[in-house]
Amino acid sequence: METASLKRSFLASLLFLPALSWAQAQESKTIKLNEPNKKRGLPVMEALSVRASVREWSDKDLSLQDLSDLLWAANGINRPESKKRTASSAQNAQDVDIYVFMKDGVYLYDALQHALNLVVAGDLRSEIMMMRPGGGPPSPAPLQLILVSDTSRFGGGTPELKYEWGAIDTGIVSQNIALFCAATGLATRPRAAISKDRIRTLLKLKETQHPFLNHPVGYPK
Repeated sequence: METASLKRSFLASLLFLPALSWAQAQESKTIKLNEPNKKRGLPVMEALSVRASVREWSDKDLSLQDLSDLLWAANGINRPESKKRTASSAQNAQDVDIYVFMKDGVYLYDALQHALNLVVAGDLRSEIMMMRPGGGPPSPAPLQLILVSDTSRFGGGTPELKYEWGAIDTGIVSQNIALFCAATGLATRPRAAISKDRIRTLLKLKETQHPFLNHPVGYPK
């Protein structure tokens, strides 16, 4: 009887191992992004002439190339020798992180590796939005970007100054997103009406990590 019981326990453990391995793989899931296409898009002045805030999107998912180029333009590394970014930052703190909400999970953009690392599995895109006054939830977009400044990366300054610098740096990344979208035919708008407490909980942010802006991004409807 004891031998049979040991066999059953051993078989059960074999069945459990693939499930455990799969869970671990999901937790460490990484999306390697394409090399950015730096030749695409309208000239800057033309992009500025067509920039506009959009409130409706197609439900079509972004292509991997569009996603790759978008994130590089937003805050990617454009000078590999110094690891400096497309967006400037106070004290070169590189304090702004981009969290990418997609239908299969939330990812953190790793500029150094030009990759996305899974933070939370599952479709949480609707969790970040605040209800519009007198109306229903905002129109959904296939991609939701949350811009978070980690003020602990600043080398000096008072907490108030660091918060101000973080807000300014976030605005610079936001404008990069807006110009890229205008230049390539994507649709976006900056939104400050986000559920910051909910985002902090979902992403397990530290006290020094401040979610400032949301950019829904998609193809025009």
